[in-house]
Amino acid sequence: MKLKYIFVHGAGGWGHYDPINRYVPYWGMLGPNLITYLNANGFESYAASVAPARSIWIRACELYAQLSGSRVDYGRVHSEREGIARFGRDFSQEPLIPEWNEDTRLVLLGHSMGGATVRLLAHLLVHGDPEEREQTPVDQLSPLFAGGIHKRVFGIVTMVAPTNGVSAPDMFTDPDFDLEKIRIPVWSRAAMKILSLRLGSARTRRTANDVQRVSGIDRALAQNKTIATLPDVYYFCAACSCTEKQPDGSHRPVPSKTEFLYYARSIQMGAYTGVTPEGFVIDDTWRENDGLVNTVSARAPIGAPQKALDPGHIEKGIWNILPDFDGDHMSLQGGFFHRVDVRGYYLNLLNMIQSLPE
Repeated sequence: MKLKYIFVHGAGGWGHYDPINRYVPYWGMLGPNLITYLNANGFESYAASVAPARSIWIRACELYAQLSGSRVDYGRVHSEREGIARFGRDFSQEPLIPEWNEDTRLVLLGHSMGGATVRLLAHLLVHGDPEEREQTPVDQLSPLFAGGIHKRVFGIVTMVAPTNGVSAPDMFTDPDFDLEKIRIPVWSRAAMKILSLRLGSARTRRTANDVQRVSGIDRALAQNKTIATLPDVYYFCAACSCTEKQPDGSHRPVPSKTEFLYYARSIQMGAYTGVTPEGFVIDDTWRENDGLVNTVSARAPIGAPQKALDPGHIEKGIWNILPDFDGDHMSLQGGFFHRVDVRGYYLNLLNMIQSLPE
């Protein structure tokens, strides 16, 4: 069986169709190009380029078009509801992969918001979307929304994905939590201010809004109820941790593991507990984090079939929880200022997936 490995970036990321990827590959960053390395080792791998600043629905539609070699269709119902153009870029002359048929078996690997993107794509391929089917003429309906496309996805891997949401949106709006009382280094506050300079653009504001819509805990838990864990797909998830538990129960980032841009946010998340508007309790287990995502959230969807990885007994339709990776949110990309050589990690992971029975 020949598998194709499709890597999907997170919010703000890039891939094959973006010029920057030639010089600073998302998968590898300032280190070795991971996609090139995996291809050289016999794993047919590709880096998708979905919208860096849009919802997971938009991203899943774009990923489908790249894989199928077709024009992006965001759906009649969805585009009218969101006030956007229904159709996007045409990939018919430049598909991401050379073929898309019943013999094409994909392993979808999503980093951060890429994790939610690949889960939604796999769900839509099989189940489609009832609203789009009901309100779109059959001859105008995208195959993605029609559903019934089975056995195209062999496996799904989510990496530091906010699968169960992140605590930051609640932390910012919780009247019982005073962020100003959380002591963080002056230099880390400066780093946050540097990042905030980008918030002046409409595009970046839209990015922040879309990310928050997807990553808030209540929103994520509700979304999980609409995305099926498919019985004929292998599932894996990897979380990261860059923090250490303190005597008072809080978590603080380890400098040698944490990009300076994440340092202040990691401290704040590591101090927070609370309750969401829908009543979900954000307890002490949510304090461990990778700088952006709570470690516990990046594991399997709450309520879905799951177990710790047992390499000798991997089943379809069950989330196999990989051991937590020792690093921050960027570490499984290869890091940036904190460089991480993840070539061996992915080589072992893909070897394991490649050995699984069809």
